[in-house]
Amino acid sequence: MSSLCEQARAGAGLDQAELERLLGVAREAAVAGGRQLRSHFGRLEQVRQKGAAGNLVTEADLAAEAAVLAVLEQRTPGLAVLAEESGRREGNGELQWCVDPLDGTTNYAHGFPVFATSVGLCWRGLPLLGALELPVLEEHYWAAPGQGAWCNGRRLQVTACDRLDDALLATGFSYDRTERRDNNYAEFAWFTHRTHGVRRAGAAAVDLAFVAAGRVDGYWERGLAPWDLAAGVVLVEEAGGQVCAYDGGSLDLSAGRVIACGSGLRQPLIEGLARCRPLRGASYGAPELDDDGCGADAP
Repeated sequence: MSSLCEQARAGAGLDQAELERLLGVAREAAVAGGRQLRSHFGRLEQVRQKGAAGNLVTEADLAAEAAVLAVLEQRTPGLAVLAEESGRREGNGELQWCVDPLDGTTNYAHGFPVFATSVGLCWRGLPLLGALELPVLEEHYWAAPGQGAWCNGRRLQVTACDRLDDALLATGFSYDRTERRDNNYAEFAWFTHRTHGVRRAGAAAVDLAFVAAGRVDGYWERGLAPWDLAAGVVLVEEAGGQVCAYDGGSLDLSAGRVIACGSGLRQPLIEGLARCRPLRGASYGAPELDDDGCGADAP
């Protein structure tokens, strides 16, 4: 079965020249956003909350998004845009930019140097190509179907790890984690007990880039938005990895649940996630584990 980005390219009917042009736009836009993040880093004047507790926005988010959108408007004026801060802008055709100007805002606000500007392009909701800029780490990632995944001129490849007990994984926790039992705590505990460890960097696009780069062997998370996923999914696929839904089905960006890994870890991750049930406990913030490291109802 062809990858999501290959399906998107076939559906969009893009020739090589147009694919490369759009990839160049994504890269230029990501760099423009990252430049704003670097200039504001450590110099924030205002951090405010939007929506759920812990969901932050800063002047850096807004400045980076403005810089990204300016590039997209100049270079692709007719295309639709879905951006985290300003929402949806309608356009012509079936291509849509998905923009996260600052993936990892909480990290950024605290001076933790793991964050990125993510710019992905989708066709009918399928990720087609994308670019990420990690300004503090000075890393620029990009990928498109048939062109591979790259970081600073180095071609990326997912790991060949096929055993959980040899794996280093990554995950994250949604802003609604204190409001629902399905909050990823049980999954985190289950995989932590069976792997070399589970890292929680706090930026989904960066986690996906690190899977593509072979820094972690696999990643899962729930509660994500299309702008969190679009660019990173292409990176993983073009680095030889696989992405899917929790049940192993085809990934739907709007569903917000993703598994990303090399082919050997796909089934172990699917099976592990299927075993987990919400942790028991009087409050979501104080879970209890049974002897298996799972929730009370886990088999």
